[in-house]
Amino acid sequence: MGVAENLVQIQTRIRSSAESVRRDPESITLVAVSKFQSIDLLWEAYEAGQRHFGESRLQEALPKIEAMPKDVTWHFIGGLQTNKVRKIVEVFDCVHTFCKVAHLTEAEKANGEVTAFIEVNIANEPQKSGLPPEMLDEFAQNLLKLHNVHFHGLMTIGPVVDEVEQMRPYFRELHRLNEKLGLTELSMGMSGDFEVAIQEGASHVRVGSAIFGSRNI
Repeated sequence: MGVAENLVQIQTRIRSSAESVRRDPESITLVAVSKFQSIDLLWEAYEAGQRHFGESRLQEALPKIEAMPKDVTWHFIGGLQTNKVRKIVEVFDCVHTFCKVAHLTEAEKANGEVTAFIEVNIANEPQKSGLPPEMLDEFAQNLLKLHNVHFHGLMTIGPVVDEVEQMRPYFRELHRLNEKLGLTELSMGMSGDFEVAIQEGASHVRVGSAIFGSRNI
């Protein structure tokens, strides 16, 4: 199947998942993870109605941002390098991966505003980036002091599991932490587990391979 057909299937699954827990499907933002994908494939998705795209590398994203229509919302979903934070804040609409004080210092220098998520290492995996849950309160207070970064919620990339249901406790815990901070948006769930993420409160799901197929690296 092509990109348009895949998007129809994903949207159907999003709607079903949301309705299964009495959520409004329109409250779920599908971020099409377009990293390593060609501009031609992005255009296919755009022409099928997709408006939110996720990129993880600044240099790869810049020509795509230039080529695509201005009504696209661009999400940065990759690990942040401190020396690139300022530029990322200036060219992206939303950054999902703030997790260091150095990121905040650089973001404050940017000429522009951006919405933001804090990346949380919800399973405390040593090989992954993200803020340990126990450091979240202090970091959130620092982020709230910024003038041009608008903090909307938490983000996580869960651990690799054998069964998708094993992700549910991690998503549920992120939802609990989000509510503790008085926030309502959650970036969690990818191609293999976005339905469980929606059932546990995700507002943004990041789906790549289920839309575009395997990455063209």
